[in-house]
Amino acid sequence: MPSQQPQHLNNSGCSIQYSEGKGRGVYANRRIPKQTTIEISPVLLFSSDEYENHGKHTILDHYTFKWRDGRMALALGLGSLFNHSDVPNVSYELDHSTDSIRYITTRVIESGQELCIFYGHPLWFSDANGSSQNGADVAAEDDEFSALPMIFESENNADDIVAEDDLPFTRLKPPPEEEDMTSIRKAHAWVVDVPDPRHLTILLKWLKKSGLDSEDLGHLKRVRKQDSQTRFLLTALPICPPLPAELELPEPVLLPVPASAALTPTQLALKSSLWPTIYAPRRKGETEPWTYGKMRWAKRAMKHTVAEARKARVRGELPIAAYVPIPYDTNDPLFRPITALASDTRTSTAHPLRHCCQNLVRTVGDQQGVPSGQVNGAHYLLTSLSLFITHEPCIMCSMALLHSRVKEIFYILPMDKTGGCGGATCLPTLPGVNHRFTIWRWTQNKQNGMNVDDIRLNDAIDV
Repeated sequence: MPSQQPQHLNNSGCSIQYSEGKGRGVYANRRIPKQTTIEISPVLLFSSDEYENHGKHTILDHYTFKWRDGRMALALGLGSLFNHSDVPNVSYELDHSTDSIRYITTRVIESGQELCIFYGHPLWFSDANGSSQNGADVAAEDDEFSALPMIFESENNADDIVAEDDLPFTRLKPPPEEEDMTSIRKAHAWVVDVPDPRHLTILLKWLKKSGLDSEDLGHLKRVRKQDSQTRFLLTALPICPPLPAELELPEPVLLPVPASAALTPTQLALKSSLWPTIYAPRRKGETEPWTYGKMRWAKRAMKHTVAEARKARVRGELPIAAYVPIPYDTNDPLFRPITALASDTRTSTAHPLRHCCQNLVRTVGDQQGVPSGQVNGAHYLLTSLSLFITHEPCIMCSMALLHSRVKEIFYILPMDKTGGCGGATCLPTLPGVNHRFTIWRWTQNKQNGMNVDDIRLNDAIDV
């Protein structure tokens, strides 16, 4: 332990302190409001070859962030001194435009509290706070989930793949859609006849220079050749911009085109009759492979959710809780170290809309503040996040989750009369909705270790 703590010039109320078991860390020396930028750390970048051949074999391997293009980044300033927490009070954003990392508080920090970030799954060190990512600790937990089947046993490698049929939850598979012309979802786009095919190259260059080669039409091919006619797809903007005058092209026309890629051969035939469409069969109903490590992550998340529901019941509330854990896949381009926990508060607030999901979305919004929006889709509150909830959410809450662009939800108790995720209806599978999320229903029963009889509700209640 050093004889003196280093001084650090930081006007946001941070200081460097030493603690047993952790070493140096970042602490608040005054009260810091939530959504405060406490540090902007420039980064030192290593090429992938530099890091593979040299950097990963040094202590630097414990402090680097994954950057784009396969590079690795070492945060300077306070950036390499934030310690890990499974429930962090600081989030961070990688700013590729300035080669820096911005650190922002997610809640109010009191003077003397340590400021921590989330390091990812699995941890490569022992957490001084006592939490762990290894399977032995998970198997040793003495709680109502400890009797789950052998798939959670510690001898399984965290990266080994688990067959979907062996998961402790089942996926609600959406019914076939867009299998006839009347159900094909359409958008409108501007197209133009191109009498001289030599002009196509000029149009492609003009499109890129004008910034019109956006992803909104990325599922469609640019050129349609039919009989002796050649047509070029321009844009989905409400008003078509002026075309290159030197080409002397006819006036563009507005046509209906498919709103998404084709996922089945039937869809491909139907959609391509409107406009040539990309075939992307791997996207239909597929989910990422499950590993034993990710399954343990899900077990811990559901355990935490049930425990919060029981606390809500003790407080006199409906025993309903929802939890958003830190995402398991830290390599996801949309990864955000956000976590939130909420319960139903309709009883204590005497407010009919204080449903559990509504409270959780509000909590995430309070944490997130105004995101940078550098990645497409990142401005939605629940993008790339998984939600664990004790009961199937009602139709209103299911729509809130859809609008928030949640990645997937897990629930234990179905609500056949009021549920919006497989009970009364299945909202994300309805025609016309502009987002789909995966629904997992926990299938473990009392005999397999999950006794939730004490939080069951009348299935006529809107969760």
